[in-house]
Amino acid sequence: MYYSIGEVANTTGIAISTLRYYDREGMFPNIERSNGGIRVFSDREIETIRIVECLKTSGLSIKDIKRFLDWCQEGDASLQKRRDMFRERLEAVKRQMEELQKTMDIIKYKCWYYDAALAAGTEEAPHNMPLEEMPEEIQRYKSKAGLL
Repeated sequence: MYYSIGEVANTTGIAISTLRYYDREGMFPNIERSNGGIRVFSDREIETIRIVECLKTSGLSIKDIKRFLDWCQEGDASLQKRRDMFRERLEAVKRQMEELQKTMDIIKYKCWYYDAALAAGTEEAPHNMPLEEMPEEIQRYKSKAGLL
């Protein structure tokens, strides 16, 4: 089955300009063209687009995604390189998630803080509240966020 660039854009939700960019970057090395030179996408390119979008979501750069796709073309000879790329990305995402969790803890603490200030009519109430008088969950947020 073959698709026009417009059909692919409608199906995937990816702009035509982005699909053209991917092609210019060499993401579709085997894409066919019509007699008029128009790109003709197959299911193979659709699958590549899904992989590219997934890898972009994971934080890989277009350069790294292209490298990965090139390695895929090499076959089994590049298995170690591909594995290493994903192991490195996994560690980077773990670090990002830890930072995001810390940010979430700060935000949750601040939500409680301002809710308590509004309920008391003054910021002094939560500001001067001893840690042991705060709800346990809030104590954890404050502690994990390093706000002690």
